[in-house]
Amino acid sequence: MKRLSRLLAVLVLIVGCLGWTGHPSVLAANFSVMQSGVVAPILATEAPRRNRVDDKMARVRNKLDLNNSDLRDFRQYKGMFPNLGSIIIKNAPYESVEDVLKIEGLTEKQKEILQQNLDNFTVTPPESVFLEGDQRLNVGAYD
Repeated sequence: MKRLSRLLAVLVLIVGCLGWTGHPSVLAANFSVMQSGVVAPILATEAPRRNRVDDKMARVRNKLDLNNSDLRDFRQYKGMFPNLGSIIIKNAPYESVEDVLKIEGLTEKQKEILQQNLDNFTVTPPESVFLEGDQRLNVGAYD
């Protein structure tokens, strides 16, 4: 009887060790159902999940949203990062893209830079997901 229990203990240890070594027959089970000789997966694929951020970004496309973008996004436009981008963010929200030209205190050079980039901007309603935590200006971009 002692021999049988020892043998059983050794077999359990061997099977357990196979799981640690990554033996495929121990790690993965085949979660499929056989239906008339064809293997069919149990789980069906569903449409990818979307959230408010994904929906907003799909509408904005490749433009910079003046009401929702953070300071880092202004890097791609020459002369806008960090000073002019900060001014734009501090004066948001905007009703239209042209409203950015009406910011008080802009120099002629800054207005010229904005005028050159108006086609790259868009304005959508402010979304709390982008504005929460007051992180639009302090995004850890210190270069």
